Amino acid sequence: MRLTRQRSAGAGRGVHWKPARAAEASRWAAVLGLVVASLLGACSGGKTSSTQPSAKPKEVSPSGDIPDTQAYLSFVPAGGAFSVKVPEGWARSESGSTTRFTDKLNSVRIEARPAPSAPTTDSATKDEVPAIKASEPHVAVDGVSEVSRPAGAAVLVKYHADAKPDPVTGKSSRLAVERYEFWRTGREVVLTLSGPAGSDNIDPWKVITTSFRWNS
Repeated sequence: MRLTRQRSAGAGRGVHWKPARAAEASRWAAVLGLVVASLLGACSGGKTSSTQPSAKPKEVSPSGDIPDTQAYLSFVPAGGAFSVKVPEGWARSESGSTTRFTDKLNSVRIEARPAPSAPTTDSATKDEVPAIKASEPHVAVDGVSEVSRPAGAAVLVKYHADAKPDPVTGKSSRLAVERYEFWRTGREVVLTLSGPAGSDNIDPWKVITTSFRWNS
């Protein structure tokens, strides 16, 4: 009796073809994963990181305030009788024995003149205050006192007054003023510091007044 080995068609499909298809699907899945990963990497590489620190905003001083970073130069008049620090970069003007440095509404006025005797709070109240009221508009005196500085005692007159009207708008700003009178052997130097009312210039004005020195 002759025996013939037969292969079932159903068995062939179930045993031999199914594992081949699974392997091919796995390979395509791996390739697709690499493509997706490459695309995502390219997209993320083109973006700017959101964690980068933003630029620090520039510090801006309020209107009328002299910046804390303001530099100063030493002013010495002809003859070199005294010296005083003034803000660098401010506009300079001269009239006789008076020199003025200005920046917008801020001003440093330096006046040298002969004086037979040292000023006092009484003499300033009697003589200087009326002269100030006569020369400046809407003056309101805040006080007259004696203060101490490295160059010696000085008489201080504090007051408010109106600035000159703006040539364009015609409006006038209110100014805060400090007037220091220094005296030595028949000579007087008056430092007048002014700026917009409400501005914080205490430290810059102190730098100026404490820098004053008699040189002869």
